[in-house]
Amino acid sequence: MKVRLRILFLGAGALVAAFLATALPAMAAEAASENPADSTVGIVFRWLNFVLVFGGAGYLIAKNGGTFFQARARGIAQSITEASAAKADAERELHSVESKIAQLDSEIAGLRESARRDSEAEAERLRVEGRAEIEKIRQAARAELEAAERAARAELQAAAAALAVERAGSLIRAGMTAQVRVRMFRTFLDELARSAN
Repeated sequence: MKVRLRILFLGAGALVAAFLATALPAMAAEAASENPADSTVGIVFRWLNFVLVFGGAGYLIAKNGGTFFQARARGIAQSITEASAAKADAERELHSVESKIAQLDSEIAGLRESARRDSEAEAERLRVEGRAEIEKIRQAARAELEAAERAARAELQAAAAALAVERAGSLIRAGMTAQVRVRMFRTFLDELARSAN
């Protein structure tokens, strides 16, 4: 770094010396002109001022700029490294999210298929249970009807028997004369005598 500064200053000094060496004779010739700023000496001093200002600025930049620019370069390099790491993390996260999204589509399709199968199985189970329940209800209704029919027949038979007994009794009473009673009584006595022997 110091070698560069020395070369820079030597080059600037040589340039100023060459400029002065060529400009001094021209300055002496133009000393008689009216405006000193437009004369060769004025131009030389303007250039000399330019060289001094920019040479000083160059010196300050060369002296302090190296550390500033190196620190700045290290900061930029560190920022680039951090940005690269963040980008790599973001790309990893993006890849992970994309794979999860791809899996999510297949999981949704699987869940839909599973729900469809479960729904069909549940519908079939309900149909089977419904048929079994309907059959139970039919059997219970048949048994109830048969029981009611038996009860009605028994009741009808009892009513018919009661009517038959009543009708027979009324027929017997109507046909029962004194002679028939006497004959029945004698037959009963004969039967009784035979069974006693």
